[in-house]
Amino acid sequence: MTVMAKFWNALTRRKTDDVNEGESQLARVLNLFDLTALGVGSTLGLGVYVLAGQVAYNIAGPAVTISFLIAAVASAFAGICYAEFAARVPKAGSAYVYSYVTIGEFVAFTIGWNLILEYVIGTASVARGLSGYFDALIDNNMSKALNESMHMDVGFLGDYPDFLSFGMVLLLAGILAFGAKESSFLNNIFTCVNIVTICIVLVAGAMNANADNWRIPQDQVPEGAGTGGFMPFGLAGVMAGAAKCFFGFVGFDCIATTGEEAINPKRNIPLSIVISLIIIFLAYFGVSTVLTMMLPYYLQDRDAPFPHAFDVVGWITIKWIVTIGAVFALCTSLLGAMFPLPRILYAMGNDGILFKRLSKVHPYTKTPLIATIVSGIFASIMAMLFNLDQLVDMMSIGTLLAYTIVAICVLVLRYQDEDMTKLVSVKAPNVFRQFFNGHSYREPNSLTSSITKVGIVVFAVVCLVWCSLQKVFDLDSTGGIVSLSLVGVVLILIGVVIGMQPVSTIELTFKVPLVPFVPCLSVFANLYLMFQLDLNTWIRFLIWIVIGYVIYFCYGLRNSTQISRNRNHAEVAANALQQQSNNYLGQHENRAFEPDFKAENGVKLPPYEYSEKL
Repeated sequence: MTVMAKFWNALTRRKTDDVNEGESQLARVLNLFDLTALGVGSTLGLGVYVLAGQVAYNIAGPAVTISFLIAAVASAFAGICYAEFAARVPKAGSAYVYSYVTIGEFVAFTIGWNLILEYVIGTASVARGLSGYFDALIDNNMSKALNESMHMDVGFLGDYPDFLSFGMVLLLAGILAFGAKESSFLNNIFTCVNIVTICIVLVAGAMNANADNWRIPQDQVPEGAGTGGFMPFGLAGVMAGAAKCFFGFVGFDCIATTGEEAINPKRNIPLSIVISLIIIFLAYFGVSTVLTMMLPYYLQDRDAPFPHAFDVVGWITIKWIVTIGAVFALCTSLLGAMFPLPRILYAMGNDGILFKRLSKVHPYTKTPLIATIVSGIFASIMAMLFNLDQLVDMMSIGTLLAYTIVAICVLVLRYQDEDMTKLVSVKAPNVFRQFFNGHSYREPNSLTSSITKVGIVVFAVVCLVWCSLQKVFDLDSTGGIVSLSLVGVVLILIGVVIGMQPVSTIELTFKVPLVPFVPCLSVFANLYLMFQLDLNTWIRFLIWIVIGYVIYFCYGLRNSTQISRNRNHAEVAANALQQQSNNYLGQHENRAFEPDFKAENGVKLPPYEYSEKL
């Protein structure tokens, strides 16, 4: 085998269970309620208390409700793809493990390294937002004092070191290090407080709602605030708002990282993902509805919309109740953002593609202690040094890429040939005929599986072409309409070809409906949103990826535990073959010592024929 072939095999080796590995050292203590509360708590944070007012103010107006609906549909596509993978691979690691099992080690490292970035930035941004929320309640005295005494005049850093967010992240890292059940108990309390606060907002807001705020005439709207009415910024504003609101749903995927700590993960993880997404959407939709009915969209406060709204209507008591509840909610979101981070480090360290000490599980707490401490220190430093805007800009790209890979993996697995011995001719006539299942195959084989994999790659490439054309052409121009329509037709045809291939018959507790169209829509939506990110975000992302690849090629490629797993599988297979051979030879050696008998016709029979007659 050539060097390049060995290198390619190393990059594409897929994760298997080691025959010599024992059970997971993590404790299975999280039930359906714990998992649902984790998903809701990690998502209903900054989104409810900041995002709704921010998007309504100058992006979508009252139509922010429609933006949340569109974002919820897009998130649901990713959510049900996650749910199927949780049913297939109940292991810690989320999209990292999913891509490792189905695609290969190099892609898995890319996703895992990306998820580390996502959760670190998610943790730091929530901590910074909580600090800013608390600072606003004390008339910004904390930021003023720190800015005057410790101002940082560095372009890519914040204005001052935020020691409050630094301390909060370290404190919650300590809570997570104490144990999954203990941290989950605290998360459940915070989440319940969050839900109660949202209910108070909905009831109190509905009592002060005025539907006329959705029908404001254009002549009463200030300059630069759109055209008034329900969609003051048009359809473009609704879609731009949906892109921003999509990131308000980021967080439910942390449920999928608990595969080794969940009770009955194949049932509870998919169910908790679906339930949490429904709760999250209803909360966002209701909150944005009452908020935009309480006050005209152009009078919203971008940083703390609900305290400002209740202050304007004179409900001061409700204002403070909501403010205190918001602080608890942001604590919940901070805990939910931190929870998956050490689990990702644990999974990657356990596989040897990151430093193996990260996979050490403390015998008392039953948690990855070193991974938790390292992730807490990393996130706390990020929260202290960077401001909220810089953190939020980087939060989305890792999530979208992870969602895209998961959707692709769903397609690969659903159409994968489980029996590798079913070899079918791949001559051109057979291939073209099979595009629309002309051979009427009922189960996947090498031909149908190959057609599907190539089709998925081509679909992703054509999606990139569509997104590029959408950035180049004006949607109102004839050239833009024609080119985007033609590329759209090609995407539909590819989806039809994939859908005509036979699917795997493996039984799962949960399956994505309408395959391949739901995963294909998820891939398209995620790539489209990735193209909406600015150049600086892509540059920072590429720098992070380069750092990760240096670690992988210098350490992970040679220390991957999959090398020993493959060796163990080969030894077991060789031993089994040797045992079969020994049994066969032993049977014939025993027959060689049997007496020589004659048949009734006088012809001498060999010993083994005599024994068969007996």
